[in-house]
Amino acid sequence: MRKVVIADTSCFILLDKINSLGLLQSVYKHVYTTPQIAKEFGKEMPSWVIIEKVTELETLQSLEKELDLGEASAIALSIQLEGSIVVLDDWLARKVAERMGIDYTGTFGLMVAAKKLGIITSVKPLLEQVRQTNFRFSEQVFEATLLAAGEK
Repeated sequence: MRKVVIADTSCFILLDKINSLGLLQSVYKHVYTTPQIAKEFGKEMPSWVIIEKVTELETLQSLEKELDLGEASAIALSIQLEGSIVVLDDWLARKVAERMGIDYTGTFGLMVAAKKLGIITSVKPLLEQVRQTNFRFSEQVFEATLLAAGEK
């Protein structure tokens, strides 16, 4: 498992809604985000989250033409922090990261990693909690996540 993760706003919001924000810290040694994402989150960040400014301003400005500011800043920060992985739930942001050769996962991938590391015993209860929020995902994604977690 990687030591450094950069979390986008949707990851923070979703994990916060299901009272599982600590999963980020449990799975990854260092959790980074940007000031833009911290602002979008709208709550105080946990003390273990490192807020890092993007210095790759040209990259950030270029990415903002395609993505929202949070996603653009997360991807730009990943260029600064070598060997990092970005948590992105947005399809377009994932495609941009892929095109740029940046490693990414999603919030559900984080849950699967937590199970594989023995941090949680099952992802299904978390997915069921997510279903009770306004976060939308297909039955196909639900089933694929269970399969990846060895629960199907």
